[in-house]
Amino acid sequence: MRGIDPETGEYLSPSRSDNRREALEVLALGEKLVSLSEAQLARLPVPDSLLPHIRECKRITSHIAHKRQLAFLAKQMRREDDEVLDALRDALDEDGEAARREVAAMHRVEKWRDRLLEDGDAALAQLLDEYPGADRQSLRQLTRNALEERKRNKPPRAFRELFRALRELIVEGRHGDEDAGETPLYDIPPDDSDD
Repeated sequence: MRGIDPETGEYLSPSRSDNRREALEVLALGEKLVSLSEAQLARLPVPDSLLPHIRECKRITSHIAHKRQLAFLAKQMRREDDEVLDALRDALDEDGEAARREVAAMHRVEKWRDRLLEDGDAALAQLLDEYPGADRQSLRQLTRNALEERKRNKPPRAFRELFRALRELIVEGRHGDEDAGETPLYDIPPDDSDD
């Protein structure tokens, strides 16, 4: 029995229906986690205590055994804090904050790549001012190769390599900087081509 608070008239604990709804939501979250690849799981904030259960559930192919293991995974997940489950939901949610930040970071990389291809050395100088650890020679060579590919209508190999190099510099290299908190990852630099 849940009981009612005599002063407020509110129930003292969640109803069985609320508990069941929450358990089904956790089960659905577990199904999503099991459907992900190892690389996708590595990008999520999955606690180490849940990883063996997820891998075991992936390994089992028999329908009933898989369903039973999935229920066990959900039981283990319900033991985690609500913050952990909310972080997992947010990371899986395409409209979540983590996804928005990742998309914004990729847009920033694309913007820098386009600026390098359009403005050349002027854009490279600005990039080096913002990221002093960048390899000037490598970026200049990748930019030249991408422009040459575009001119000759060749497959965009250097174009993609330039994007990867910029992503490593801007997105992945940003985490180690001391001033990472000062300039948000998702701020796009102003376009100076209007001058």
